[in-house]
Amino acid sequence: MKVYNHLQKVLEKKGAGYLILLDPDHENLTELSSRAKFFEDCGVDGILVGGSLLVSNHFDECIRVLKQALSIPVIIFPGNGNQLSEYADAVLFLSLISGRNPHYLIEEQVRSAPLIKSLNLEAISTGYMLIESGKTTSVEYMSNTRPIPSNKSEIAVAHALAAEFMGMKMLYLEAGSGASRPVPDVMIQAVNGSTAIPLIVGGGINNPQVAEQKVRAGASFIVTGDVLEKNKDESLVSTFCKMIHRKE
Repeated sequence: MKVYNHLQKVLEKKGAGYLILLDPDHENLTELSSRAKFFEDCGVDGILVGGSLLVSNHFDECIRVLKQALSIPVIIFPGNGNQLSEYADAVLFLSLISGRNPHYLIEEQVRSAPLIKSLNLEAISTGYMLIESGKTTSVEYMSNTRPIPSNKSEIAVAHALAAEFMGMKMLYLEAGSGASRPVPDVMIQAVNGSTAIPLIVGGGINNPQVAEQKVRAGASFIVTGDVLEKNKDESLVSTFCKMIHRKE
């Protein structure tokens, strides 16, 4: 519960938290340590690591480098049950509840659970929901599932409530990497107003002002990834932190 408790304390202290998603396929290991330390110094609350499809073989090394460099949590955001590492602090134990493909609802979870136990990883059970974003995303294609329509907040609420009633600790509304549109504010408001567990929102959040809008709508944590790969302006991370951390 160490990482989950840390995330809860972030919410209490800052009002909302900021997580940066790193895809090992897009990271240079020689620069990763200094890049991640910069994120931490800016005030980022945790690092997520993972991808829908990994083509490199340095997933484990990427997490080891991050863990050596950082004091903030390094959390696996797995695209499948093979994306695990003993060096991580925790793993988001995702169930793709928006889809009806049993492979990502329960099969990957059953396959990975014994390994997670043996690695002594903290598993944070998370209801993962794909939200339609204007284009087909990698996770939608790889999972062979349909996203929840972006104008159907009631469907998102029903799925979120089911996750909460099943005992999941967090919810994740995902528009997808490089999404044309982020998760709508009205949907975030509806889910947040109907549930009592932290809500992570990611995908298509391409500037700090959009991040602030999502926090005001009810997001507990904002995740960005693609925008920081495309924009190397170092001040951008600090601005994201400022706009997301409402109590500071």
